[in-house]
Amino acid sequence: MRGRPILNFLQGASLVLVLVAVALLAAVATMHFAIHGAEVQVPALKGMTVADARSQTAGLGLLLDVDNRYYSAEVAAGHILTQSPTPGTVVRREWKVRVAESLGPQTVNVPDTVGKEQRVAELELRRAGLSVGLIAQLPFAAAAEGTVLAQDPPGKAQGIDQPSINLLVAAPQEEAADGYLMPDLTGMMAVSALGELSKVGIKAAPLKTVEVPIPSIGSSGAPPKPPTRPNSVVSQQPPAGVRVDQSTVVKLVVGR
Repeated sequence: MRGRPILNFLQGASLVLVLVAVALLAAVATMHFAIHGAEVQVPALKGMTVADARSQTAGLGLLLDVDNRYYSAEVAAGHILTQSPTPGTVVRREWKVRVAESLGPQTVNVPDTVGKEQRVAELELRRAGLSVGLIAQLPFAAAAEGTVLAQDPPGKAQGIDQPSINLLVAAPQEEAADGYLMPDLTGMMAVSALGELSKVGIKAAPLKTVEVPIPSIGSSGAPPKPPTRPNSVVSQQPPAGVRVDQSTVVKLVVGR
């Protein structure tokens, strides 16, 4: 009879273990449902109007953010060009989906603001339907303070991507420059490119050289492309038009 209490204890302990296991499984299932129940797949938004895309993402509990606008000859104005995350990506609800909106084909003429006072230049750009992008300053004794020295994209440019124009403005000679617009160095001889950078105190990393293939003559009747000159810049980082300062290290790739 002394064995019965032990048996009862073991049966009770087994029942407790079973109940604990059931509780753990229920908790895991609840957590799984809570986690995956809050997940959704990002829909394909490219080509939709911004209004339709906003409605669809809102229905899934996602947030739509139009963080850029570009000109496009292929996608109509007001429609989605690109998105991030990509379609099919599984994300949590209330995740922000960033999209770029098409402005349609470029129809505005880019004003030439070089030589004009900064406020006048900004007014002309806005009247043309363009916005002012980055504004960098450069001490320049040959121009009055506030005069536009350069712009990117340049005046009358065609096929531009964004409706914003970066300006380089003359600053008083005694003031240090707070930044520059990166020039386009591609095609220049490496020595000349390094000289342009050194004039404004921008450092360059050691040159990287690559083999540049000789373009084929082809059979389409089109004129052949001229070969790349040895020791000329074939690519650069940062690209032209980006704001840089004395802390920037420019990387140049040179053909050989």
